[in-house]
Amino acid sequence: MILLVEDNEDDAALALRAFRKHEPKREIHVAADGVVALEFLHGKAGAAPTAPLPRFVLLDLKLPKLDGFQVLERIRRNPRTSSLPVVMLTSSAEEIDVGRSYALGANSYVRKPISFVELVDAARQLDDYWSSLNLRASPS
Repeated sequence: MILLVEDNEDDAALALRAFRKHEPKREIHVAADGVVALEFLHGKAGAAPTAPLPRFVLLDLKLPKLDGFQVLERIRRNPRTSSLPVVMLTSSAEEIDVGRSYALGANSYVRKPISFVELVDAARQLDDYWSSLNLRASPS
């Protein structure tokens, strides 16, 4: 399973199409804002999470309620998700955003491709690497 944190419905729909074109049965959970993403990963207000951890998180920077940086910080602070792979998937190519993402513990920073063909290729590469090749640590 993949967690896609994306508030733009069109971008989320395109990403879903791209990932499913590569792996039709891949489960993808979409969170439209940072709060929903953290509730999915950590549980709601003191309740235990109901879903297993995803293989990796695709995280946009510009989100309502909590931005991608704030979400990333909270993912890294929580023992359950501290080693969860997080890929920043955003339209920003600003060096300050790239640097801050890595400083906060992002595993990768990918600029959103412009064409659907490029997005499908990026989805294939991300899915192959994070779901198949990468070995991940068990949560604490």
